[in-house]
Amino acid sequence: MIADFMGTVSVWTIPFLFAVVLLYGAFRKVKVYESFVEGAKGGVQTAVRIIPYLVAMLVAVGMLRAAGAIDMMATALAPLLNWLRFPSEILPLAIMRPLSGSGSLGLVTELVTVHGPDSFIGRLAATVYGSTETTFYVLAVYFGAVGIRKTRYAVAAGLTADVVGIATAVIVCRFAFQSGNL
Repeated sequence: MIADFMGTVSVWTIPFLFAVVLLYGAFRKVKVYESFVEGAKGGVQTAVRIIPYLVAMLVAVGMLRAAGAIDMMATALAPLLNWLRFPSEILPLAIMRPLSGSGSLGLVTELVTVHGPDSFIGRLAATVYGSTETTFYVLAVYFGAVGIRKTRYAVAAGLTADVVGIATAVIVCRFAFQSGNL
């Protein structure tokens, strides 16, 4: 019964919000369509401004993956990771996630396929993916859109949040899925 209710709510949420926005706009005597077109025009202009940043980020990620740099780093750091009880299989995901959402999703998919969705590695990969952000992508797109060039503190804060998210994901998954193995 609850699943049916949630299914109905999820199907009708977007149309409901769309109708509320239209009705609110009509009530406030806003030219809704004209406002929408103006916003879309601004979106296109923003997209044109951020394309160089996006292309640069995607090329850099592609080069790292194609060169095998991420896999070499995982191999080199395996002893330290074992000492920290951090699964070395997750390191490529932890490195890729701040760079690329689609690249990291590919790694999560690969980990889930190889280890299984109910394995510790599969669950940890999904938790890391959900607990972190595509920091450099966000900085490139959003900062590029508004013309911010100095990102030093934002990079440090974003990467710190990613490290905390990854560490917390490992601790929580060990606690939740490997009882007694903290």
